[in-house]
Amino acid sequence: MNNDYLDPINSLNVPELADTTFATDFLIRSKEGVRNIAVALTETSSPDLRALLRKQLMQGIALHQEITDLMIEKKWFHPHDLNEQYQLDQLSAKNTIMIGNMKLFPEETNRKGMFDRTPDEH
Repeated sequence: MNNDYLDPINSLNVPELADTTFATDFLIRSKEGVRNIAVALTETSSPDLRALLRKQLMQGIALHQEITDLMIEKKWFHPHDLNEQYQLDQLSAKNTIMIGNMKLFPEETNRKGMFDRTPDEH
């Protein structure tokens, strides 16, 4: 592994990795939204509020389906092929560990002496 994160070779496929990450997060968040609206729907007794929540629930389900379809089309998600999805998840975990092991920050973070002295130090 090349530990030089500034080396341009390490930025190959990074935009697609970022897109995959954002899409996966969006998919998870939309699922949470559907779940939360469904719970709220079961907790309310107001007919007007129930109608509003049903509409939002349908919109949330449609959004989740749209994100899922996009991810399947881009081959970022394989809900019908668990072996392929497992391989993708393993690659994602490997990339996460690789990025986590990169030395992105200096060991020494002491900044003393880098700034002008204050008036009381003269």
